[in-house]
Amino acid sequence: MTSLPETGFLAQASERLKAMLSSQATEISLERGSVLFEQGDKGDALYAITLGTLEFSILSQNGRKLSLDLMAPGAIFGEIALFDPGPRTATVTAAEPARVLRVRSADVLAQIQAHPELAGDLIRLAGQRMRWMGQQLHEQVFLPVPTRLARKLLHLASVGGHCPQTINLSQTELAEYVGATREAVSKTISGWKRMGVLDATRGALIIRDFDALRDLAEPDQI
Repeated sequence: MTSLPETGFLAQASERLKAMLSSQATEISLERGSVLFEQGDKGDALYAITLGTLEFSILSQNGRKLSLDLMAPGAIFGEIALFDPGPRTATVTAAEPARVLRVRSADVLAQIQAHPELAGDLIRLAGQRMRWMGQQLHEQVFLPVPTRLARKLLHLASVGGHCPQTINLSQTELAEYVGATREAVSKTISGWKRMGVLDATRGALIIRDFDALRDLAEPDQI
């Protein structure tokens, strides 16, 4: 039996889902920078993260990369392929050494037929994903860069790190997360440094004032 983290989606998952992952999954180890699958690949499996963090990103038609999210241990992904078989909608890359559990879609569907209560977990997971995607679209369309950046930093700080005040991303990588230019992100960070909200080092940001950052993420006009 594979030991599962009691975090993320798995913290509230049913015992049946945990049993399926523990007994039927194949474990995959990833080095930092390794690609689990790419946008456009065939979607044929459900995954759970047991160690490390994974980056989810897409490429626009002009080749521009947009980083969507980081997921940490306890997260489950790949459920879209169960409901709508087709190509993967994002590329998944290990942001650090990581391990994931993989259960083939055919095996998941067989388990759902044998144990219909499993469907409740996966429908809940799909609903959370749709709600998250809607929120991301709203922010991308309606919120200015500084607000998007503040919200993204708060989110990244909450993703499974031992030192949540340190965000180990460059300003170029942060620009990919908020869908902005590096120049716009750099200008915003420079202003926040003068305010004492954060410090910037080579390839990382250190949050000094979480309360101030939360205020920046919730401007009066929103």
